[in-house]
Amino acid sequence: MKQIPPAIEPDKQLRHEMLAQELPVVVVGAGFSGTLLTINLIRQGVPVVLIERNQAQLAKGLAFGTKGPEHLLNVRAANMSAFPDDQANFLRWIGQSGEEQANRFVPRLSYGLYLRELLIKALADAGPKAQIIGAEALSARFADGQVTVVLDDGGEIVARSLVLALGNFPPAPHPALADLPADRCFADPWNPQAVADAGRLDHVLLIGTGLTAADMILSLDKAGFKGRITALSRRGLKPHAHADTGPAVENVPAPDARGSALVRQIRERAKAIGWRAAVDEQRPHTQNLWRRHNAAAQRRFLRHLRPYWDVHRHRLAPDVAKRLAELEAEGRLEFVAGKLAGSEATPRGVAVDYRPRGEDGVARLEVCRVINCTGPEGDLLRSGVPLVQDLLTQGRIRPDTHRLGLDVEHLGRVRDAEGRPQNSLFAVGPVTKGEAWEIVAVPDIRRQVWNLARYLADAHWVGGEGL
Repeated sequence: MKQIPPAIEPDKQLRHEMLAQELPVVVVGAGFSGTLLTINLIRQGVPVVLIERNQAQLAKGLAFGTKGPEHLLNVRAANMSAFPDDQANFLRWIGQSGEEQANRFVPRLSYGLYLRELLIKALADAGPKAQIIGAEALSARFADGQVTVVLDDGGEIVARSLVLALGNFPPAPHPALADLPADRCFADPWNPQAVADAGRLDHVLLIGTGLTAADMILSLDKAGFKGRITALSRRGLKPHAHADTGPAVENVPAPDARGSALVRQIRERAKAIGWRAAVDEQRPHTQNLWRRHNAAAQRRFLRHLRPYWDVHRHRLAPDVAKRLAELEAEGRLEFVAGKLAGSEATPRGVAVDYRPRGEDGVARLEVCRVINCTGPEGDLLRSGVPLVQDLLTQGRIRPDTHRLGLDVEHLGRVRDAEGRPQNSLFAVGPVTKGEAWEIVAVPDIRRQVWNLARYLADAHWVGGEGL
C-alpha cells in the first residue's frame, strides 16, 4: 500500500478537534434561555443535551412557569418571537395578526406553551442528536478539551462544551426578616403557600415595589384577598405602564455622552418626544453603553439611577397598571418608601419596623404576612446550586465586578478565577447581566443565544481551516 507522504499526514490535533465536534454541547437549565439555546443549536445541526432538574419548569423557567392567567407578559406580542430572524413567529403561533393583536400583552403561561411546542418540534427534527435529561448537574470535570458533567443520578455526560443557563436565583432572605416563622414570611414569592388562604388575611406586606410585587398583588387579588396590601421599598417607586399601542421610535445613532451628561441628554430628549420614546430609542444601544462605562461609572449607575431606570424601562402591561391603580383608589394598596429596620412575630402575625424615607424615626406595621418581592439574587457566592459551588471551588467561575452574576466576556465565555475566558464553558441569560446589563427580556436573550449557537456550530470550521 502506498504510504501517505508525511507532509500531508492528517494533523493529530486536527483529528482530535474533528472528533470533538461529534460530542454534544451540554446546556444546564431549561428555562427560557436554555430552551431557546437548545432550539437554536438543533437548528444549526449541533448535537445537544439539555439538563433540567425540575421537569415542571421545562421550557418555561420561572418567568413563564406561572399558572396564573392574570400574569401577563411585560412585552407586546409583536416583539415576543423566539427568533430574531422571524419577528412574526409568535404572532403566527397565537393565530392572530394585525396592529391590535400585535399590541396585546398575552398571559405568560401561553408563552410557556409556545416555548414548549418549539422545543418539542426541534427535538423531533433532531432525532438522536438531541435529548433532555431530567436530573441535576452536580459537578463538571475539564480535561483534554472535553467536559464531563456529573449528574445526581450517578450518570455522566461527556461533552465538548458546557453552557450554564441557570436563570434567576431565588431572592435572598432579608436579614431584618430572618427570624420570622416560615408560615408568616415567604422569602420566595413563587412559593404557592405565599398566597394560600388569602381570603382570611387582612393585611399583607410586600418587600419590593417592582414587577414581582405587581405579580403578587394580582395573585392575592385573584386568590380572593380583600384586605390591604402595603408594598415597601427604599424609594417606593412603582413600575410605569406601557402605552396602549406600540412605540414609534426613530433609529438614532448611539449617543456620545457618558455618565451624568448622558442622563441629561435623555431627559432633554424626553421633554421633546416623551419619556417612553426617549428610553425606547436607546434600546439598541443599551448594552454597549453599559460596556463603554468603566466599573466605577457602572457602580454609580447601580447605586443612584438603577431604580429609576427600572421603573421606566421595565413596564407593566396597561391592564395590569389599571388594576393596580384601582386597588390604590380603593385604599387597598399603598406604595411606601422606607428601609427595613427589624421585625418580630406577634400573636396575630408580624410586626415590621422601617425608617420612612427622609425621616430619622422608625414606623411600625402590623401585618398578617410578609412576602419578599425584591427580585432574584445575583451573587454567586450566596447561591446554593451544587454545580455553581463546584465550579467556584475549582476556580472555573467567579462573580462579575458588581456581583450581578457570572463574569463572562462578550461572547458568553465564562472567565475563570484569574479572569481568563474559557473555550469550553459558556453562560447565557440573566446570569450574564454584569457584562450586558440588559439581558433579562426576550428580545435581548434571543439575540444572545442565536449568536452563541452560531458560534458553537461554526467552531469546527475555524479549527479545520486553521484560522
